[in-house]
Amino acid sequence: MPAITRDEVAHLARLARIELTDDELDHLAPQLDVILTSVAQVSEVAAQDIPPTSHALPLTNVFRDDVLAECLTPEEALQAAPAVEDDRFRVPRILDEEA
Repeated sequence: MPAITRDEVAHLARLARIELTDDELDHLAPQLDVILTSVAQVSEVAAQDIPPTSHALPLTNVFRDDVLAECLTPEEALQAAPAVEDDRFRVPRILDEEA
């Protein structure tokens, strides 16, 4: 894999809208190259017969089973609301209509 160039780092910075100085570009190019090389090495190790994992230790679901229970009626839920409109909570608008 060819090394990442200073111009490629500058291009990535422009895409991410990050202003970098010439010194920062010179400093980041070799660092990004090391990162990309490391990712490429990990990709080479990954084998088809090894299942992907999300955690190093086996984990089990610790959530309880869903159980049906009594819940509030819409009237009960809305009775303490400061403002109600069409059987819904009424909240102040926070966005302009143009947005």
